[in-house]
Amino acid sequence: MFRFFENLIDPYQDYDAKDVPATRLWPFMRDYTQPFGRLFFFTAVLSILVASIEVGLIYYMGRVVDLLGGEPGEVWAAHGTELIVVAVFILLLRPAIQGLDVLLLNNAIMPNLGTIFRWRAHKHVLRQSVGWFENDFAGRIANRIMQTPPAAGEVVFQVFDAITFSLAYLIGAAILLTTSDPRLLLPLLVWFVLYGLLVKWTIKRVGPASKAASDARSTVTGRVVDSYTNIHSVKMFAHHDNELNYAKEAIENTRRTFAAEMRIYTTMDMALVALNGLLIVGVVGWAIYLWMQGTASVGTVAAATALTLRLNAMTGWIMWALTTFFRQLGVVAEGMETIAQPIDLVDDKAAKPLALTEGKIELQQLSHHYGRGAGGLDKIDLVIKPGEKIGLIGRSGAGKSTLVKLLLRFYDAETGRILIDGQDITKVTQDSLRRQIGMVQQDSALLHRSVRENLLYGRDDATEEMMIAAAKQAQAHDFILELQDPQGRSGYDAHVGERGVKLSGGQRQRVTLARVILKNAPILLLDEATSALDSEVEAAIQETLYGMMEGKTVIAIAHRLSTIAHMDRILVLDRGHVVEEGSHSALLAQGGLYSQFWARQSGGFLDVDAAE
Repeated sequence: MFRFFENLIDPYQDYDAKDVPATRLWPFMRDYTQPFGRLFFFTAVLSILVASIEVGLIYYMGRVVDLLGGEPGEVWAAHGTELIVVAVFILLLRPAIQGLDVLLLNNAIMPNLGTIFRWRAHKHVLRQSVGWFENDFAGRIANRIMQTPPAAGEVVFQVFDAITFSLAYLIGAAILLTTSDPRLLLPLLVWFVLYGLLVKWTIKRVGPASKAASDARSTVTGRVVDSYTNIHSVKMFAHHDNELNYAKEAIENTRRTFAAEMRIYTTMDMALVALNGLLIVGVVGWAIYLWMQGTASVGTVAAATALTLRLNAMTGWIMWALTTFFRQLGVVAEGMETIAQPIDLVDDKAAKPLALTEGKIELQQLSHHYGRGAGGLDKIDLVIKPGEKIGLIGRSGAGKSTLVKLLLRFYDAETGRILIDGQDITKVTQDSLRRQIGMVQQDSALLHRSVRENLLYGRDDATEEMMIAAAKQAQAHDFILELQDPQGRSGYDAHVGERGVKLSGGQRQRVTLARVILKNAPILLLDEATSALDSEVEAAIQETLYGMMEGKTVIAIAHRLSTIAHMDRILVLDRGHVVEEGSHSALLAQGGLYSQFWARQSGGFLDVDAAE
């Protein structure tokens, strides 16, 4: 039974993903909850029906009180069948209706609603560009992805469990009092107006207060995760106290915003107690007065009293449900600041997969300054022939990494374009572009997964033999076999820790190198590919690298000039321009910037700040 209701919605069903999501709250909620339309309708109908049954029972209890005023035998003879039917309804039909209502809400809607929010939000965020992630805390992004789905689920839960039910109940109560005696409606209406004003006052304040508190919590998460992610730097520079103070500032702001939110609830609770006293005295007192005047029966007084006491118990729950509803809407609104941001780097509508035939790369008037007007690249014209090996050097900030990021289309160039085999990379799909490029980075971070999973990231359909062969080529197989993690997993199944911290820098770099070997892409980018290796391992890896380069178009960034001295051509970048190019011997003969770098390098490593 449970499985049937749990499978009424597939949270992973195909949908029309939007590059520019709705930025207003209700359209945003409507887009995400669209698959639940029919379930919402049936749940609302059942919620109203459940409330109507509850009010009907109170009405019938009043009727029973009036019936009991007669002789028992006569009452049973006249109304026995009626009482049996009502008893059967209470024992069988009422639980069935309420059970169906609960099954739809708790088992069909709630688990799948949170899942669909989390899945689609994560899918949307993963499509964002590298630059987008560089502008925010990873912890804050993750926190918003995690806290928005349960908040959205709570919003929907309160709509059907509390708001729809309570509205139906209040309307039913008004009808019941009117049918008993229309004059009983007067104190209920006065109370309802005052209660509505209190609700309005509370809602007006709780939404912004909740959003501020949620934003403060996300900031705390961002700062704490930032400290944990960089724990080596924290310990190395003995900044334990500084990190505590950095977190304390955000934690204190969270305390203040939460305290401000709680003041609203305290004021609401105190006002509600006074209002409920007015409700009880007004309705019950008025009913007793009418009975004393002979215009209301004992059953009417009993029904009015039961209804009033039930409303008294419900009002706090209704108010809390409403404030929870708007508080969670505030959390959703805060999460939308991340989830509803438009994708800033998208495939062209007519984009096709990159058809790579030779591996020729052309840069035409390429400029990119990260919106600052300086730094990066400035009007670069360059042709890299198919299979050509290019070495790229220059001072820090000369534009080397910018060129690589633009080639991978982590950013779109501000002006100019990049062609691969005559195809503008902005006109092909990003995935097809990056599948054709293998890259070994200086920052060889790994996923917090097994060595095997990290290696197969390069090619997920590779066989075990192919994976091991790549590891052996990268001089990684032997140390991998010796790995063991705290959970007892060993070898290729051992987990490497967040960003690969359980491995040494050289081990991480060899694993990333093996991953690229396994990928076997026709274009190869090397960004200080051997910077973390000791001389002995580097000598062995160099031979592997040169083997990898065979038949590929290669761009290699290096400070250690010996690693690129044998390239077909070396480009020297300075202040965003190519200032020198040629072979190693030709550049030395020119006596220019490259020659200065070569003369000043120590142990074959470029002193990028010394050469002016």
